[in-house]
Amino acid sequence: MRLKLSAFPKCYLDDIAGTRTMSVFDWIEMARALDADGLEMYEGFFTSLEDAYLDRIGEAIARAGFAMPMLCCSPDFTSPDPEARQRAVEREALMIRIARRLGGRRSVCRVLTGQRYPEVSREQGLAWVVEAIERVLPVAREYDVVLGLENHYKDGFWKYPEFAQKKDVFLAVLAAIPDRQHFGVQYDPSNAIVAGDDAIELLEAVVDRVVSMHASDRYLAEGTSLEELRQSDGTLGYSPNLRHGVTGQGLNDYDAIFRILAAHNYRGWVSIEDGMNGMEEMAESLAFLRRMSARYFGAGGPATPSPSGRRSLSPAPTRTL
Repeated sequence: MRLKLSAFPKCYLDDIAGTRTMSVFDWIEMARALDADGLEMYEGFFTSLEDAYLDRIGEAIARAGFAMPMLCCSPDFTSPDPEARQRAVEREALMIRIARRLGGRRSVCRVLTGQRYPEVSREQGLAWVVEAIERVLPVAREYDVVLGLENHYKDGFWKYPEFAQKKDVFLAVLAAIPDRQHFGVQYDPSNAIVAGDDAIELLEAVVDRVVSMHASDRYLAEGTSLEELRQSDGTLGYSPNLRHGVTGQGLNDYDAIFRILAAHNYRGWVSIEDGMNGMEEMAESLAFLRRMSARYFGAGGPATPSPSGRRSLSPAPTRTL
């Protein structure tokens, strides 16, 4: 059985979610040219959260021949403001319901921990994050959606990097939440590099809980080393000298990554997070992932996306979050 591949338009993130010079419907139509099985969504793509608008998106995705395997969300559970944390919990609960509507049962709703605010200690941040995730887990269970905790660098619209960017904090959050049915890891090897961690060591530590994966690559500008890019806190930022490019030709060891995933019988989606230099590179990256899937998982014929299983979100549960 070959792996199912999806695409995320990182190259158009600001156009769709920021300036609104491009719509999510424009992206869906453009994606028809790609050899992908699904299209990953981002909460910032939506200009409305009304049922009719969301169903238009779901119908457009289906007409284009895709599934919607993951909804990328960026809750900020570490804000020093308790009201902001409450809003983040409520927002993530809503996004879980939308993930179910667009992606069906067992779709993934990404969850982050929040920003690394200078005034928030590690202990306090961990306590707030675990509390927040435990509050949204009942919603994930009700809708049969899987929360995917990503080893992330920084949401593009955040001021500070991810609280759990570094491996030790990420693993501490993961260990504190034992649910393996509706909570797992959204693994991104490039983000491990950005964090200054070893992507293979991180994967080996979490592979039994990986539910989805982003596949992109990073390249060092000529004359630059990783050590030179390290910031004073020991992490790597989105330096202009650390660039996106064709997946499989950069710093990540995808042979090792796919070998580990195959050895653990991975059956989740792999989403290409690419295209910073154009759709041609995204297509080339997808072709590389098809080859890797065939090498380590077997050809297995076309991947068949699961039925959407969308259901109405009304009436909403009467739970107080």
